[in-house]
Amino acid sequence: MGPVTALPDLLRECAPRVLVAVVRRYGDFEACEDAVQEALIAAAVQWPRTGVPQQPLHWLITVAGRRRVELLRNETARRRREETVRYEPTPQVRGDDELALLLLCCHPALTVPAQVTLTLRAVGGLSTAEIARALLLPEATVGQRISRAKQRIRDTGTQFEMPAPDALGERLTAVRHVLYLIFNEGYTASSGDALNRVELSGEAIRLTRQLHRLLPGDGEVAGLLALMLLTDARRPARTLPDGNLVPLTEQDRSRWDAAAIAEGTALITHALRCAPIGPLQLQAAIAAVHDEAARAEDTDWPQILALYGMLSALAPSPMVTLNRVVARAMVDGPRAGLAALDRAAEDPLLARHHRTAAVRAHLLELAGDRAAAQEQYRLAARLTLSRPEQRYLESRAARLP
Repeated sequence: MGPVTALPDLLRECAPRVLVAVVRRYGDFEACEDAVQEALIAAAVQWPRTGVPQQPLHWLITVAGRRRVELLRNETARRRREETVRYEPTPQVRGDDELALLLLCCHPALTVPAQVTLTLRAVGGLSTAEIARALLLPEATVGQRISRAKQRIRDTGTQFEMPAPDALGERLTAVRHVLYLIFNEGYTASSGDALNRVELSGEAIRLTRQLHRLLPGDGEVAGLLALMLLTDARRPARTLPDGNLVPLTEQDRSRWDAAAIAEGTALITHALRCAPIGPLQLQAAIAAVHDEAARAEDTDWPQILALYGMLSALAPSPMVTLNRVVARAMVDGPRAGLAALDRAAEDPLLARHHRTAAVRAHLLELAGDRAAAQEQYRLAARLTLSRPEQRYLESRAARLP
């Protein structure tokens, strides 16, 4: 037996590998996931007393497998199968199993919220309570979402296996999207008292590292990991001790994580050189340009504007449009930015978004129209559900006469 050190991290690392081994051997994702959770609970209770086994992964797979067989014993229609599996060797973990599990959790039959929740549970190894705290949801809601997702997978008859090559690309797009959603919700919480939920952004980075190890040649996976690292590198400077937001232009850049910036920059540089260009790579390249500037005034805005032009052509979206407006204003002046913003705000998705009002307020302030800027800052504060953002926007309004 080994010492009990960092037990939650060890269990979280083992959880998806245990699940894929048991599912591959016995089938029925829902029942196997329940069995694995029981094995994890048993380890959390037993190992602090007895010590961590020399082969913790093998221990967990064995216990989960035994629990799955116990469930089979209660199914009279499967007694013959039980006799077959009772004496078979412990399932082994294969190299592509974790990727298959990610793809299963992001099955197109599931809604995006269900994909996010199931990924955090099955691949991230988070408990229902941990997911509830991270997503600011009642624990009962998360439990129901997980149960329904597993039931939906069972109803579709999906097998635990790699999708056919012609379906792999679409499923990988869903995986990347879910990981990006998890990171974004952790980096800038959409509601609540805290600006960051580090447990979510950290988990997204960990899972994306895992995906990058499995698919080192996928340029968009590399771009996603680079984007997360380059963005998260600024987190130490994003808030004051009282939790209030510090905008990018006012951050103390000496507090940025230099190691994360170096890693992210190397990743995106290699990806752009070796893989077809995709939207995640372009977003990572934009983040790298921001992070490479020692001072806000040193930012290469013409390069950022050009990158946003490429991104808009490749993967247009309302937020890309809004960010391109900001870049246009920094290159051509606030009046040009305001004209572009008026055109962009014709999109209903942007018309009442708090970021649109916040950008308009900032550009009006730069243009010298302080009264109109104050009005827009207050509008943006009313529209956002994030209390740190509300406090920041209200403080900007209060600074203007």
